[in-house]
Amino acid sequence: MKKVLALLYGLAAYLFFFGTFLYAIGFVGNVVVPKSIDTGKTVPLGVALVIDAVLLSLFALQHSIMARQAFKQQWTRLVSWHVERSTFVVAASAVLALLLWQWRPIPGTIWDLRRTTLGGLLQVTFWVGWGILLVSTFLINHFELFGLAQVWAYFRGQEVHRLSFKTPALYKMVRHPIYLGFVVAFWSAPVMTVGHLVFSVATTGYILVGIYFEERDLLHIYGEAYRNYRARVPMLIPLLKFGKDDQDKRESAKVKSSAA
Repeated sequence: MKKVLALLYGLAAYLFFFGTFLYAIGFVGNVVVPKSIDTGKTVPLGVALVIDAVLLSLFALQHSIMARQAFKQQWTRLVSWHVERSTFVVAASAVLALLLWQWRPIPGTIWDLRRTTLGGLLQVTFWVGWGILLVSTFLINHFELFGLAQVWAYFRGQEVHRLSFKTPALYKMVRHPIYLGFVVAFWSAPVMTVGHLVFSVATTGYILVGIYFEERDLLHIYGEAYRNYRARVPMLIPLLKFGKDDQDKRESAKVKSSAA
């Protein structure tokens, strides 16, 4: 019975995520959904900024805290590791749903490129961004990422082993194609309002901070393999590397020199 309940919980968590994810696409793109990033009840600018900042902060804190290895070590003392990832997915989907529900639009147009070639291009890159994101999850392990693999293995009495370090397809071009997809989608707006700009700036800033902490965990888990990968492959922009990569090469050389 415990295995059946765990499997049902994992399936429910995934469906909750998938529904919220689909709504988020419509929300950011102002398509189909009844309430989007630029529609809904308007309030004074100061109030809107405070409400939106709180919603974005809740989302960032939930992801940053629950994704860290130190938290997981303590959390799995209370929650079985078989459903730990599904529980993360439920929490992440819940704070995202709250953001989509309570977001306050901020009127004012930064740019309006509708009926222009550039605007049409941005409409295309909006969908390309979401496509990059979704494809990238399958390139590693979509079902492990969202907890289904863990509950399915538990249901079948199998062990789940940590994935070996691999860099398929898009991961050979950038280290974080999932985040790249988010950034492309968030900024691909034919009409950029003040509210959309606030959302895009805040989420892009969070992504950069999140990458810092995520890579710290990955270095701890995969060691020299990830350090060498980080030295070879750009973070978010294909073909563009920053000084940090050169620093990684020097650190790697020091380690090898010390070992010799």
